[in-house]
Amino acid sequence: MDTRFSIIIPSWNNLPFLKLCVASIRKNSATHHQIIVHVNEGSDGTLQWVRDEGLDYTYSERNIGVCLACNMMRTKVKTDYILYLNDDMYMLPGWDTALAEEIATLPDNRFYLSGTMIQPHNSLDVGILANYGDSIETFDEERLLREYMNYSMQDWCGATWPPSLMHRDVWDTVGGFSIEYTPGMYSDPDLTAKLWMAGVRHFKGIAASRVYHFETRSTARVRKNSGHLQFLLKWGMTNKTLRRRMTHLGEPWNDAAQSAHSQKPSKTDRIRCRLKAAFAILTGKQFGPVEPLCQ
Repeated sequence: MDTRFSIIIPSWNNLPFLKLCVASIRKNSATHHQIIVHVNEGSDGTLQWVRDEGLDYTYSERNIGVCLACNMMRTKVKTDYILYLNDDMYMLPGWDTALAEEIATLPDNRFYLSGTMIQPHNSLDVGILANYGDSIETFDEERLLREYMNYSMQDWCGATWPPSLMHRDVWDTVGGFSIEYTPGMYSDPDLTAKLWMAGVRHFKGIAASRVYHFETRSTARVRKNSGHLQFLLKWGMTNKTLRRRMTHLGEPWNDAAQSAHSQKPSKTDRIRCRLKAAFAILTGKQFGPVEPLCQ
């Protein structure tokens, strides 16, 4: 395939998983892709490792979250397509071929695609539940490579989370991730909402593009932003309304899927969301990051 991607990976002191992630890209891709890492702090040796590996990278002395990290990595992008990836993901054979084949069928660059995750725990809105380990020590790579295509799955609606792919021009149109969501809670659906407002309607999950996600939960190490409230006040609707009424997350993809995406929130949805927003304002919740991005 001629399509090349620039793969952006934010990483915060998670070197063993980052090494496995990069190794899987190099081992299981059909073609060469640019790999860009943002090193948040890097006190575990990540900074020196990315330098030794000759990877493109950006760096911050402390953790700045995924939003600003991804926007910084945009400055290093050399290809037409940006793929956002978590550092605890293992890319499986065929992942890039399936995405490139989908791109080849589309009339323009107004799309947002996601790969299909295989995860060890029952925390999926859509994907494949199968346990091949949730740590480096318990990872059964050999069995995963034998079995990962044995699970029945079809293309699905509502692409939102990584691995996620868009054209660089579309990224620039919406300005990438919104840094007010730092350290990153609800930044994925916010990006989806921005793409929707920019006219993107092709939100598609590709069943044949598969990735194993360890679910390391690095967010447990940070004080989270109130992303659901920020999303509600910004867009006047909840993330659930976006998923259910507009992108139809998890529904099987078919020829009628795109026309279904023209639906708008119902009157009941709008009233419910306005009441929630009013309650959030009256209770004076904290919405932004606890600390400034820069000091």
